[in-house]
Amino acid sequence: MITPPHTTRAAHRRILSLWFPRLAAEDVLRAAPGLGEAPLAVVGELGNLRQITSLNLVASARGLSRGQALAEALTLCPDLITRPADPDRAIQVLAALRRWAGRFSPWVAEEGPDALLIDLTGCAHLFGGEAALYDQIHHDCADLGFSLCAGIADTPGAAWALARYAGGGGTTPTRNGDAIDQEARATRSRAQRRHWVKGGAAPQPHGSGPRGVARISPPGALRQSLAPLPIAALRVPPSTAEGLARLGLRHIGDLWGMPRAGLARRFGQDLVRRLDQALGVEPEPISPAGAPLHFATRLSLPEPIGLEADILAGLDRLLPVLCDKLRARGRGARRLRLEMIRAEGGTERIEIGLARPTDKPDDLGGLFALKLDKITAGFGFDVLRLTAPVTEPLHSTEHKGGWAVAAEAQIKAQTARAPGQALDDLIARIGARVGLDRITREHPADSHIPEKTSATQAAAYSHPATDWPATHRPRPLTLFRPEPITAADKPDPPLQFRWRGRSFEMTAAHGPERIAPEWWLDDPQWRSGVRDYWRVTTMQGSCIWLFYAHGAGMSGGWFAQGDFG
Repeated sequence: MITPPHTTRAAHRRILSLWFPRLAAEDVLRAAPGLGEAPLAVVGELGNLRQITSLNLVASARGLSRGQALAEALTLCPDLITRPADPDRAIQVLAALRRWAGRFSPWVAEEGPDALLIDLTGCAHLFGGEAALYDQIHHDCADLGFSLCAGIADTPGAAWALARYAGGGGTTPTRNGDAIDQEARATRSRAQRRHWVKGGAAPQPHGSGPRGVARISPPGALRQSLAPLPIAALRVPPSTAEGLARLGLRHIGDLWGMPRAGLARRFGQDLVRRLDQALGVEPEPISPAGAPLHFATRLSLPEPIGLEADILAGLDRLLPVLCDKLRARGRGARRLRLEMIRAEGGTERIEIGLARPTDKPDDLGGLFALKLDKITAGFGFDVLRLTAPVTEPLHSTEHKGGWAVAAEAQIKAQTARAPGQALDDLIARIGARVGLDRITREHPADSHIPEKTSATQAAAYSHPATDWPATHRPRPLTLFRPEPITAADKPDPPLQFRWRGRSFEMTAAHGPERIAPEWWLDDPQWRSGVRDYWRVTTMQGSCIWLFYAHGAGMSGGWFAQGDFG
């Protein structure tokens, strides 16, 4: 049997859940207020399907819903206005709301793409109590232009449930034929009148109570607050809620008298775990988001500058200060941005990427100098701002031994170049010109197929491969897609063949090396079956990699796939 928790820890803890059901759509309306009277939907892509991820109140009134396919939504609402989803913008908006929520409690965590979780323990009295704080949060969100559903309870699971399902805030996903909410209106009306006549309390419309009362659970009253909520409020999959509804268990209170072992055996441990979390039997910690690392430095100039030498001189002042900030936090910069603000308005930006994180200003000025010829100074720059938007952990080297040995090792570490640093500096200098993503290196791959034996990776974000498998078969310097050649259709190496409009005569052949296709993959390039590879030297001086495919029909015969140079 499921019993109430006997611990009092959850009774002293108060959690506030904030859910912004129309966050992305209302963020669009904040930038374009004129669209407020029209149906608006934010559309995202899931594979090849375009579906609604957020919509405004007008679109909801037209019968549209989140997760609905865009084609279906346009059929129901032809005048629907759509905007593409912007994940980066959504992250920024939620981060801004998280900083705003920090005024109510220092313990704020993001919960998904459109919700926040706040630990209010010991904070509500600073705002006049939980009801006053609840009203203040709704007032602030109304000023910001965001719809809000909030819930306060002893546990995160209960607060989540109250925010989305209490007071008419949510809908039960179960829509079976035997659901009571699908009965005729007259039937429900007669049932309510009978209940009233028999002496019960007068029926109230769902969610018609005072705002905030239905979604604030009194301390220690988790069972009473959760009992009337639908099963979906436990954060279980829709299939679990539908399966329980088929058994007649539609509300959380229906689970109080059910055997725990039977629920876990039929619906999995997740149902029991979510129920324990909502009741406070199983702890559910809140991990607040830490303050983002921000590394920047600024130089205001008394007079505008425009010469390259002056900009580099200002950069020489900024780089040591920024590197000191990075070193103090144990970070190294992977990307640097120099912003130059013109005296007449406008900003010029230069970004450089590094092949490895660094906290030393050496040679960074030279990378910026490679791009200074692309800027337009105008009447000059009066502000220089240097930031490190992308950083990585960088641990200093600890030197062991006597004081003299440690001092000597430290001097060598500062003056000598680390192994591979010269190559990384070269990659950084070339990347400043053509882009770091265009510089690649090969790494070994687990396949015996010639064209799959290596994988291409960005050189700036990978290390040189040292685990190349030993092979006794040489591979060509140039590998290309198989090209058919004109030769006798037999497995023996051709004495004469024609390839790329030229005739060749064989002088030597080394092989064969038999390679079979990967039978567990359907590769169109390897439907020719088993191949016998030969390294053929010709009288014309070419060394070509040929193979004979043992396939039938058009897929068989001789092909060229590489050139040894």
